[in-house]
Amino acid sequence: MILTNPPFAAEQGFVAIFLSWFISQFFKVLRGIIHEKRFDFRWLFDTGGMPSSHSAFVASMATVVGLYYGFSSMPFLIALVITIITMFDAASVRRNMGKQATLLNKMLDELYKKGEVPEKRLKELLGHTPVEVFAGAFLGIGISFLICGR
Repeated sequence: MILTNPPFAAEQGFVAIFLSWFISQFFKVLRGIIHEKRFDFRWLFDTGGMPSSHSAFVASMATVVGLYYGFSSMPFLIALVITIITMFDAASVRRNMGKQATLLNKMLDELYKKGEVPEKRLKELLGHTPVEVFAGAFLGIGISFLICGR
């Protein structure tokens, strides 16, 4: 579907989506610097934490598609479904995987104390709380309206 008179340049949509992800990750890095008094480059690409960059990214994408093609269009419906699936995954599936990793790490600690296995811990912060997911979504929607809205 090609629009003859698009409401904004497609590049603006790209900027809004990327900026949503970047600002979300920046907040996580800033939080890490404040709490740990150091910088870790991995924080830029790490999962989990406030706000959810996955949610910011897909909510921004759906908003940009809605603003560009209309909120009653098929492209928006597809983007909305992808957004809902991604946000559900972040708040439930990946979060539960993180809880399982915590339990497995406790089991590994017990085995390590007995000298039965070498210590190698699993990453525990994989998913998000519902608040982190919605905060990311609101961030993405807000940035999209700021950059692409009229």
